[in-house]
Amino acid sequence: MTVNEIARGLHYWTAAHPAWHAAAEWPEQVGCVCYETPGAAVLIDPLVPAEEDREANRMLDEWVERCGGAAVLLTAPWHQRSAPAVAARYGVTVWAAETARQRLSFPTQSGPLPDGVEVFVPGGSAEEGQVAFYLRQPRALVVAEFFIGADGGLEVLQSPAERDPEAFRKSLRPLLELPVEHVLVAHGEPVLHRGQERMREALLRG
Repeated sequence: MTVNEIARGLHYWTAAHPAWHAAAEWPEQVGCVCYETPGAAVLIDPLVPAEEDREANRMLDEWVERCGGAAVLLTAPWHQRSAPAVAARYGVTVWAAETARQRLSFPTQSGPLPDGVEVFVPGGSAEEGQVAFYLRQPRALVVAEFFIGADGGLEVLQSPAERDPEAFRKSLRPLLELPVEHVLVAHGEPVLHRGQERMREALLRG
């Protein structure tokens, strides 16, 4: 488990996914985020490895205590990871998009997000419940899988179920209006500088 502070109060950590196997099309290490706000430590797609649970939970406890509470958010239903257990630890309900909630077997809610956090919903026809979160103060975008880290930049990854690739890509273009510095991805290396430019390059590659 590797933890980095990307900006003040913005932490990005990677851990080995327990369901990973050698034939998987995604890397074993997956990305998770904590964003410290005045009211809550916002934990996005958290994964607490079983073999490191004591150390990892101590880290989460410190963030939550410092912020005075916790919020647990999912970028996609298949990123549930340790979210139910983490939410139970802090007495909160996991936030998931409405289209994602029907795919999850534990309690979720789609109410207001913590201050400083905005949700972005891509278009297209797949409607799998995948979203991104824009964190205003650190100018960071946290994505599920429609962007992945590749070769120092980003690549667009659309769902195999997507029937209208052009509509999907077009729906991502409003992201270029956001002043994004960091793009924190679930898979691959995150973009830590010039995020808006890296998103534009990925979309132009078509």
